[in-house]
Amino acid sequence: MAQKISVQMLDDIDGTEATQTVPFALDGVSYEIDLSDDNAARLRDELAVYVGAGQRIGGRKIRLATGQTAAEGGSTTTTADRERNRQIRVWAQENGYEVAERGRLSSEIVAAYEVAQQAPVEKVAEKPARKRAPRRKKAASVA
Repeated sequence: MAQKISVQMLDDIDGTEATQTVPFALDGVSYEIDLSDDNAARLRDELAVYVGAGQRIGGRKIRLATGQTAAEGGSTTTTADRERNRQIRVWAQENGYEVAERGRLSSEIVAAYEVAQQAPVEKVAEKPARKRAPRRKKAASVA
């Protein structure tokens, strides 16, 4: 006998069919809520004032099952990222690397930039390793 089990996600606000799970955090506690597109848009609209006035401290945009980002609409590149990329491009050009004015930076250039930005580390004189005398072979005993 065959069975078909169907799972339907319901909107946690009004009980209608939910289309997405929206993660959010408040006071250091993370939450998830299943919402329809309309209620998800309402939640984002209500929080937009606070998000706009707040300071982002980490994390990244989350891709929802619908293929949209949770904050939908903005670029994922921050001003700090753009400034860092600009600095890397200037450094790369000054150090003989060929780099385009736009687009993704190669991992080799980024790695070379990061190495160049590290403060030189003073080498501490290491003690030479002690050499051990070779072990003597023991005579085989005959039983």
